[in-house]
Amino acid sequence: MKCSIPKGTRDFLPAEMARRNYIFDTIREVFKTFAFEPIETPSLENLSTLMGKYGEEGDKLLFKVLNSGNFMENVDFSQDYHKVAPKICERGLRYDLTVPFARFVVQHRDQLTLPFRRYQLQPVWRADRPQKGRYREFYQCDADMIGSTSLLNELELVQMIDAVFAKLDVAVTVKINNRNVLAGLADHIGAPDKLVDITVAIDKLDKIGLDNVRAELSERGLTNEQISALDPVFALSGSANEKLEQLAALFANNEMGTKGVNELKELFGYIDLVKPKCQVELDLTLARGLNYYTGAIFEVKAQGVSIGSICGGGRYDNLTGIFGMPDISGVGISFGADRIYDVLTELDKFPANLGQPARALFINFGSESLPYAISCAAKLRGENISTLIYPDNAKMKKQMDYANKCHVPFVFFVGENEIAAQTLTVKNMATGEQCTVTINEVVALLKA
Repeated sequence: MKCSIPKGTRDFLPAEMARRNYIFDTIREVFKTFAFEPIETPSLENLSTLMGKYGEEGDKLLFKVLNSGNFMENVDFSQDYHKVAPKICERGLRYDLTVPFARFVVQHRDQLTLPFRRYQLQPVWRADRPQKGRYREFYQCDADMIGSTSLLNELELVQMIDAVFAKLDVAVTVKINNRNVLAGLADHIGAPDKLVDITVAIDKLDKIGLDNVRAELSERGLTNEQISALDPVFALSGSANEKLEQLAALFANNEMGTKGVNELKELFGYIDLVKPKCQVELDLTLARGLNYYTGAIFEVKAQGVSIGSICGGGRYDNLTGIFGMPDISGVGISFGADRIYDVLTELDKFPANLGQPARALFINFGSESLPYAISCAAKLRGENISTLIYPDNAKMKKQMDYANKCHVPFVFFVGENEIAAQTLTVKNMATGEQCTVTINEVVALLKA
């Protein structure tokens, strides 16, 4: 039988895991700096928790898990699939980490102190068509604040984005918009009931172009006049503040649109104060397709690569309300670790020594020298220095070849002379130089 894995999933070799952990550790370090606390939720959620939270397209991408036992008994399969599915599938793999987090907050409300700040690094699954940068199983690295409407929270998300990508040495552009602005636009063109259709269509602008967006808007029921009324928005130019002033005039008699503009003005005012290293811009075509966003929305793209969004998020004012806990506002960001991996690979930004499993390797000369090698290796490990002892008394060439293939920088030899003098002979594998040192000098060398 030929070994294989499902399309859209991957195995990760040790060198790849070292790179992935570098990304996870960098993101986790920044989350902790901003006082976020870790949680985890199950891979499986009840479908009633997931369905209807991601829009029509999102529901189609949910991996649904068949019930156990005789789940097909008394099911009429002549019915429409959407009527049959709930009877044979009661659970599904999580689509993202945000909806499960909302469920988590409601379920554990008595154990949490609001406002609550959580971070979560776990895999999610989507029944999508696999392609470059798009997988069926992938990790998300989320941070959310819930229980506060302050725009200082949005500012901190921008600061965390800035900190993460500064540490990863990747230049990024942070695009910001506000769903209230989009709602104001829908109202302005006389199509308030078409907000979801408008946001889903214009969210594809970068991928399919303006003409195709217009065509999709027409297919979704907007008139030519309504579609044309959006053109001035697509044509806005100038700085963020200049665009917002133009929008403010457009929304003079539009309460929802004015609310969105005012929130953006306040947020960009905060951003100007902290002067992030990353590029931050107002993008009025940014929509973020998920239906639960209600305020500020974010998307991050790496400069100099053709990979799509590597980070995104936004404000959701009542996501917990669907689980019986209304009027709890939250805002969050999600870093796409897999796409960030692809960006760092394409830009050659991973540190050179990430694939190095050990700093030191002891050559195995047999039973007489092994006790001394074991005690020295234990000393190095006690100093948090990754250390190997070659397990077999094999030929020297085989052991040295192993050290080279594993990229071990220092190899140690212990024979009769070293044991008698309580020293070690060390070889620098990069330079070929050898010298005899004490164990304390070895610790200093490997920690340098």
